[in-house]
Amino acid sequence: MNELNKQQLAELHQDLLGLRKELQELLENSSAGAQPVSLDEPIGRLSRMDAMQQQSMVQANRRTTQIRLTRIEAALRRHASDEYGFCMGCEEEIGYARLKAQPEAPFCIDCQSNKETRG
Repeated sequence: MNELNKQQLAELHQDLLGLRKELQELLENSSAGAQPVSLDEPIGRLSRMDAMQQQSMVQANRRTTQIRLTRIEAALRRHASDEYGFCMGCEEEIGYARLKAQPEAPFCIDCQSNKETRG
């Protein structure tokens, strides 16, 4: 496998920075929708159930976004310490195509597949 060249590393670093900014903005913009539904509001039972379902979906999306943001921050730390692009499982290089599709990926495809099949 070929090592990532400087241009690819720089491009992936910019991808990580852009994703971090995008996800931070998404979290900021969705914070209002994650607030608890007020039981004091004079709305019908179905409207309240709909509002609670919307709140639940927003909260789930925020959790997923926060997890991805945490992975991006970890990838940026690996980048700063020249460890970016290497699998945290087998320590082999993660392919450029995989990192381009998911720049925060901590595992190569083989290790990720093994991890998913084990549970």
